[in-house]
Amino acid sequence: MTTPDLTMPKYVSLENHPTIDERWLQDRLHGNTELLGLGDVLVRDRERRQPSGGRLDMLLEDVEQRTRYEVEIQLGAMDESHIIRTIEYWDIERRRYPQYEHVAVIVAEDVTSRFLNVVSLFNGTIPLMVIQLKGVEVDGAFTLLATRVVDLVRLGTEEEDEGESINRSSWEHKASMASLQVMDQLVDLIRELYPGVEPRYTVHYIGLAFDGRAQNFVSFIPRKSHYVLTSFKIPQNDETTSRLNDSGLAVLSYDSAFGNYRVQIRQSDLGEHRSLLLELIREAYTAYMT
Repeated sequence: MTTPDLTMPKYVSLENHPTIDERWLQDRLHGNTELLGLGDVLVRDRERRQPSGGRLDMLLEDVEQRTRYEVEIQLGAMDESHIIRTIEYWDIERRRYPQYEHVAVIVAEDVTSRFLNVVSLFNGTIPLMVIQLKGVEVDGAFTLLATRVVDLVRLGTEEEDEGESINRSSWEHKASMASLQVMDQLVDLIRELYPGVEPRYTVHYIGLAFDGRAQNFVSFIPRKSHYVLTSFKIPQNDETTSRLNDSGLAVLSYDSAFGNYRVQIRQSDLGEHRSLLLELIREAYTAYMT
């Protein structure tokens, strides 16, 4: 087998090219969105007029993932105005269309370390990507080479932050037997609707699992006293809040950080409020799985 010859690429300045401008670059990306490495996306709009008076270069959409990418393109080096403009347009679009996930995408020919440090500070608070797009010639042919310089920082899930798995005996030292028995009966109640569910013991709480896979639509923290702090992962709404407040159950404030209604459940509640508990379990499961 013949060893292939190595051909060195020649980088071409897009900003200083005599026939290339931003419109040309938009046209190439419009017909070849895969160049940006964002997956299977379509062009939703170009030069999209904004209420602020500006225009968003490109709005791309991943239909399957219901994610929109607000893309701003810069020939030459990324600068302050480019960063601010991209974030501004991203913020406008996410407010207008909250049913989608939105990602700000900065595309620039050059990304200097100074501004790379700046955008890295935003990432994690703002879903932000930076793509360096270079013009390259190889053997007389011209192409575009995209490199993702700053990627999305994905926020961790509750399951990822749960700590190491432990066994039941560890909880027997942390909680009363009475509260653990209440939890066992709550798990039995859940099994009436969803057979096969099992408790999943972690350091911080006890969740649920199907076939070893965490499905924490309901979770428990047994206490030293006789109750179990039980969390139902249901989006906050007036109807559920009213039902709980009128029920006579010991209801704590809504945990907006994790999206849970929290209730202190005692042995007597299992019989007195059985119907309501089954409703909450069903609603939590439906919300968690959709």
